[in-house]
Amino acid sequence: MIAPSRLAVIHVCETVFGQGARCPEDWNQSLDSANAGLAHAILGKIFRHWGKIQAYVDDALTSSNKNLPMETRICLALGLSQLAWLSGVADYAAVNESVIWISDPNKGFPAHQGLVNAILRQASRDRAQLSEKIEAYPHYLDQSLFTKHTIRHALGSDFSPMTSQVLWQKWNQPPRFYFRILDATEALPKGLVADPTLEGCWTLEEKADFPTDWLIQNHGMVQDRSSQALLSFVWDRPVRRILDLCAAPGGKSTGLHLKYPEAQLICIEKHPKKAERLRLTLKQRQIHAQVIAIDGRSWLKDSDDIFDLIWIDAPCSSSGTLQKHPDLTWIGDEIDCDLLCKTQEELLYAALDHLSPEGLLVYSVCSWFPQEGLGHQRKILENHKEIKAVPIWPISMGGSIFQPKPIQWEGEGFQGFALSRL
Repeated sequence: MIAPSRLAVIHVCETVFGQGARCPEDWNQSLDSANAGLAHAILGKIFRHWGKIQAYVDDALTSSNKNLPMETRICLALGLSQLAWLSGVADYAAVNESVIWISDPNKGFPAHQGLVNAILRQASRDRAQLSEKIEAYPHYLDQSLFTKHTIRHALGSDFSPMTSQVLWQKWNQPPRFYFRILDATEALPKGLVADPTLEGCWTLEEKADFPTDWLIQNHGMVQDRSSQALLSFVWDRPVRRILDLCAAPGGKSTGLHLKYPEAQLICIEKHPKKAERLRLTLKQRQIHAQVIAIDGRSWLKDSDDIFDLIWIDAPCSSSGTLQKHPDLTWIGDEIDCDLLCKTQEELLYAALDHLSPEGLLVYSVCSWFPQEGLGHQRKILENHKEIKAVPIWPISMGGSIFQPKPIQWEGEGFQGFALSRL
């Protein structure tokens, strides 16, 4: 019988590599903590080294026919990732459960049972050298066109073969977790330490336990360092009414409430399931907000409401989250950036009509592509003379724009800008 952790990994790989779809957000919800930990470890290695693993597989084949079905490639990646990088996993567990799955006539590819068994058993004989053999393949095998496009735009004028390699090495490692305290009266989890340069941001010491119970009890929340930096803005005008567009999962809604606890907060989320989870999250955090499940563009069209602060965390390519979501490497080429840019532009222009005089609009995307971020700002400033850019972040972060340098910055890739109506 195959363990739930490995079965979950197989299902995610079938979704990403077989169907070309994103890793589902709830893929690990049915797993206990031990199985979830193992599944995360396996899946991370598969996503970050898929290209090199497949090159190793091709070299291990004795025949000239390397046209293996996806079931076999996923199964071999499952076994090899454990043998190469997870020293705590026993040989028999990595090999035997992979063979069990490929042998299933309803799910696997039984004709390759012997092939999978032979390749994995051979690899298990020299586990100490296996990771070195796989990692010795050219790094570009683990990159897609989407990845290369993202690296070039992230680096901008700093792009060179050397900086490209440095950035890729950084992105191809698991990211750090960052946290925000919600209840300062509770004791902090062991190993939680303050970020030295970003006030209110916390992270974990190396090898510290993940603070699951602390988070479940809503004493704190996970929030990327870039999101916290965006929310560290300074604005000296009154904020009585806030509109948070594309509000799920609720981190920025929470941050806006903490910054302006007396303000009325309206959260718009297009997807009903996400809106319901957002409503529950805010309730658990004792945040009073109106959550509306509707496309923001439709709501803005039919509403006459005016807001002192509008936050648009727009749907985007998510190219700035490659380190956190390495599955994007393998499905990013199919993302329709033109459609996303159209949606972003429609949200922006519709929202501007609801901004009060001297109100603040903040736009952000977790993307490195300029057409999704600062490209929109330039068009608005060129075509709307009543709109101006306003410096709400420190000069070191950009002032009226937010665009960190990817090699130096610890956090996801974001572009943001701040506008106000004269």
